Amino acid sequence: MKVSKTIRDGVIKSLPEAKLIKNVELREKLYDAWALSLATGGFRKLEDIPGSGVPDAFHMKSGTQAEHLRGVARIAAALAKEMKEVIKDFDVDIDECIAGGLCHDLGKPFEFNKENQKRWKADPAKSGLPAIRHPVYGVYVALTAGLPESIAHVAGAHSMEGDNVKRSLVAEIVHFADYAYWKVLERAGLLKDKGP
Repeated sequence: MKVSKTIRDGVIKSLPEAKLIKNVELREKLYDAWALSLATGGFRKLEDIPGSGVPDAFHMKSGTQAEHLRGVARIAAALAKEMKEVIKDFDVDIDECIAGGLCHDLGKPFEFNKENQKRWKADPAKSGLPAIRHPVYGVYVALTAGLPESIAHVAGAHSMEGDNVKRSLVAEIVHFADYAYWKVLERAGLLKDKGP
């Protein structure tokens, strides 16, 4: 599927941490995946998505989904690097930790889409609420955009859905980075109780 160059260029600008990924093919597919997700989810840029875990729940007092993705990627990379530094036999791909952190919420444009929310809330007994959560939809986006299965797994397993599978090492790192991000912001008083 072709997506707008403007949207893709916006993704590149919004996610400067992607430039730390040495694997050029992985980096380019990450940009493609986010451009596809935004375009099909009805958003033009990452900054248009509220900084929240899920719609109608807690959200950041300031900041957007872009800051969340960047923060999780940085935490995941730092955790992986420090573990490698301390544990000589610890082996993890830092590129995958960064890409996993940046791609874990690939499905959020679908879940946060106002039309989808309206339809699901109109008849949850028929559609579910949401019909498909962002981790599951993120797997679809990742695979459609050609990202490796390992990154699709991170998207699908980073949240509670991952409690039903055995997470990969990278998925476990991103899971804890994501959890830490929200818990630390909560303790710092930087979250509001309800979504916008």
